[in-house]
Amino acid sequence: MAVYDPKSMKADEFINDGEILETLAYAEAHKNDAELIDRLLEKARPKKTDTGCVCAGLTHREASVLLACEIPEKVARMYEIAEEIKLAFYGNRIVIFAPLYLSNYCVNGCVYCPYHLKNKHIPRKKLTLEEVRAEVIALQDMGHKRLAIEAGEDPVHNPIEYILDCVSTIYSVHHKNGDIRRVNVNIAATTVENYRKLKEAGIGTYILFQETYHRKSYEELHPTGPKHDYAYHTEAMDRAMEGGIDDVGLGVLFGLELYKYEFAGLLMHAEHLEAVHGVGPHTISVPRVKKADDIDPAAFDNGIDDETFIKLAACIRLAVPYTGMIISTRESEQVRQRMLQVGISQISGASRTSVGGYTEAERPHDTEQFDVSDQRTLDDVVRWLMESGHIPSFCTACYREGRTGDRFMSLCKNGQILNCCHPNALMTLAEYLEDYAGPETKALGYRMIEEELKRIPKEKVRAIAEQNIRDIRSSNRRDFRF
Repeated sequence: MAVYDPKSMKADEFINDGEILETLAYAEAHKNDAELIDRLLEKARPKKTDTGCVCAGLTHREASVLLACEIPEKVARMYEIAEEIKLAFYGNRIVIFAPLYLSNYCVNGCVYCPYHLKNKHIPRKKLTLEEVRAEVIALQDMGHKRLAIEAGEDPVHNPIEYILDCVSTIYSVHHKNGDIRRVNVNIAATTVENYRKLKEAGIGTYILFQETYHRKSYEELHPTGPKHDYAYHTEAMDRAMEGGIDDVGLGVLFGLELYKYEFAGLLMHAEHLEAVHGVGPHTISVPRVKKADDIDPAAFDNGIDDETFIKLAACIRLAVPYTGMIISTRESEQVRQRMLQVGISQISGASRTSVGGYTEAERPHDTEQFDVSDQRTLDDVVRWLMESGHIPSFCTACYREGRTGDRFMSLCKNGQILNCCHPNALMTLAEYLEDYAGPETKALGYRMIEEELKRIPKEKVRAIAEQNIRDIRSSNRRDFRF
């Protein structure tokens, strides 16, 4: 029988079923222990230091106690601390991105995804490089600067060479004042050699959702295809880091398995990356199973309601304080609003989850991977964020200045990241306002920028940011960054 070891390179040892079951039993036994919960909340709370703030984080076992807790006032305090942590390290900035679907050809049999091989009535489509270019121009015309590319697993239609060609094409498109400055990649688990190629292509974060950490469920949910191999999939992040990719993004598809099990597994994966590589996940995504072409969420009996979902996100923020947390347009405006208050730091906007969807006048539904709940335009999303007190950020400076992996986490942990993130967010917001915003959004945005500039603590940095914003407003000069 496998023994739990966070430093092991074997999936069954760093995501250990016995350890998860013991954790869940411990959490259930202590979920109403008010004294213990108070100690854990105090441990999780950000503490001020001479250089900023620090957070201790929580172990998977400690965080599981909080997730199990049903004491209303303690749960309310969790939400307060989650927001405190987010504001301490990421301020009131929310990074915006969009997914770009390249191909829905796939050889896997995943039962929760409409791209599965047995689905014979969904139109199969793969973008040519010219079509990729057209999609990128459409995204640039909205104002996007950061993409996450998606493709099914198919060695014939979607080989690594195709992905690399798409990344190169995306970076090559310079349309009016638009550029895609960071391409994150969400493709199937692959080899160290292929991860090296992705690194050399200049990708940002490599993202791979585990879907479920419960091995038996995983194998049943992936009955055919290369994704059936639980260990190969679960160990992918170690191969990615061996290949030189130091920013990796984790995620679970909540609803496939019991959420408390998935929560513990997700945190154990984060602990494993920290233990082995010295840096945890750059991002954690929290998608839920949603309706799609031939997929009915009701077929999965582990769905979670909105309140549980929000509590999950808050507990992740308490446990892994320095990670970026992502919520997509799978969720409604109302749910996304609440999630912003418990630690989310990145959101997608104006997403189309179909292959070639951005160049269509009307949103196509025949090749969507999932139904999009929040269908607002990017301008609507930007304005909504500002009306809620958040700075919409299109910044990609850290990635392009080499502040990735442990270098990013070091800056984040000592609070120094705030010295460049805040002005960078304001400068990229000014770019958006000048080039893409509607009149109402533009007016609101410049009022926000004027107020937020006053919050930059270093006078020299503030003066440079103010001058750069004046240059953005008076010329076509773009891409200023600290």
